[in-house]
Amino acid sequence: MHETLVTVVGNVATRPEFREAANGTVSCRFRLAATVRRWDRRREEWADAYTSFYTVWAWRVLAANVVASVSVGEPVVVQGKLRIQEQERDGRRWLSADIDAVSVGHDLARGTSAFRRVVQARPCAGPARRGSPGSPGTWGRSRRNPPVRNRRRRPPHPCDRRGPGR
Repeated sequence: MHETLVTVVGNVATRPEFREAANGTVSCRFRLAATVRRWDRRREEWADAYTSFYTVWAWRVLAANVVASVSVGEPVVVQGKLRIQEQERDGRRWLSADIDAVSVGHDLARGTSAFRRVVQARPCAGPARRGSPGSPGTWGRSRRNPPVRNRRRRPPHPCDRRGPGR
């Protein structure tokens, strides 16, 4: 019921691996390396202390966007739910730290990134009628809000069979 949300800053250690389950659910996973840095007073410089590795899991749209956007070695910020799993392999006990990602992005403190919005198809519930509430033909319009000539027009919804300007 109570989940541990974490934010981890680190570098992508493995190529994001895309997966599609038999039921159509899309996911991806990659390893994230987060290295602690400490100030060494004696040498008066920053030094690496230790590195923690996490397996990051992303689902659905986030998974597809991670695979398209993230590469090995890039600095990222990951936010999600922390899961510690205990396993036994070959008679040895293993602990793994997994993060079910809610958000993944490039760390802009260490570089730049160019954002591209992904346009997703909306499901069609049936043929849309112009003038019905929520239909593509009425975007931004109502009796109180008539169409404005200089307003940028949105592209028609695929369910609108009449097409633009018809």
